[in-house]
Amino acid sequence: MSLSSRRTRAGIAVATAALTGLVLAGCASSSDDAAAGGEEEESFGDLTLQLSWILNEEFAGEYIADSEGYYADAGFDSVTLVPGPSTGVAELLSGTADVAFSDSVAVGTAIANESAPLKIIGATFQANPFTILSLADGGDIQTAEDLVGKKIGVQDSNTSLFNALLAANGIDPADVEVVPVQYDPAPLINGEVDGFVAYITNEAISVEMEGLETTNLTFADNGLPFVAETVTVTQEAIDTEREKLKGLLEAEVRGWTDAVNDPQLGADLALEEYGADLGLDPEKTLAGSEAQNALVVSDETAENGLFTISEDLQAETIASLEGAGISVTADQLFDLSLLAEVYEENPDLIAYAE
Repeated sequence: MSLSSRRTRAGIAVATAALTGLVLAGCASSSDDAAAGGEEEESFGDLTLQLSWILNEEFAGEYIADSEGYYADAGFDSVTLVPGPSTGVAELLSGTADVAFSDSVAVGTAIANESAPLKIIGATFQANPFTILSLADGGDIQTAEDLVGKKIGVQDSNTSLFNALLAANGIDPADVEVVPVQYDPAPLINGEVDGFVAYITNEAISVEMEGLETTNLTFADNGLPFVAETVTVTQEAIDTEREKLKGLLEAEVRGWTDAVNDPQLGADLALEEYGADLGLDPEKTLAGSEAQNALVVSDETAENGLFTISEDLQAETIASLEGAGISVTADQLFDLSLLAEVYEENPDLIAYAE
């Protein structure tokens, strides 16, 4: 799919009480919809993206794809970004979302346990950002074995992930006290828990900015090297809306190319537009934008483009799920053929680095 010449800027629609998400309304001129040969450009209508988290810098690429008109250029009339926290699995299965940004554990669990007809067609993060965050002068959880006997704050949406971490390291859940928490790391700072399920690109930065020395037990280095912020869709969408999904992937690659090359741009869009009502901290938002870019790029993406998942990384992901008791094959979990077609049709997208 070639990128059209028109460049329309989508705006943020006024929120109403009935909306649970933020509507990004695209606009397009009908006079520009005809090519020189008289054929109308393909329109994919509206698109709903279920995000895994709130409208902070984590979705810099999506904000840029909207504000720079990449979604509109790809053929979408409007895009709705629905903030989380959510794994997106329920939304995909119920049909309330077209695409979900999720993680391999949540998707793999749904496929293995419920035969959910879901597939990952790309991944923003080549390495997942999950960590057990602790204070150096507190729980100081340096190894998986250090979890034993500790109180760990776990959010509801991260329960399956934490259980997977325990299983991957052979730890009996009865030996760890799980404390239900929200996403504010205050319980960790206040000493109510010894460890806290967090993102190394988010809460870990927030706590360090409080002047506290932290310890991180990253999931990727402790048995769960799976991809995250996965672009997840239903098999039905792949079968019946293939070109629409390819249009989405093209817009995503363009948006994240800009985000990787200019982390300040993504941070500013989060601060000033998309997450303007969240009271985001400018310093922390920029730090998060910069830190997550280290997860977005890899040797694999440098060679084959953003969102790609190498066969080796697929195998590592499957092995990490297997170690956590989640039995699923690479063919059941991944379909990278759409992304391959996008890059075959748009080889210029592969060289994202300026």
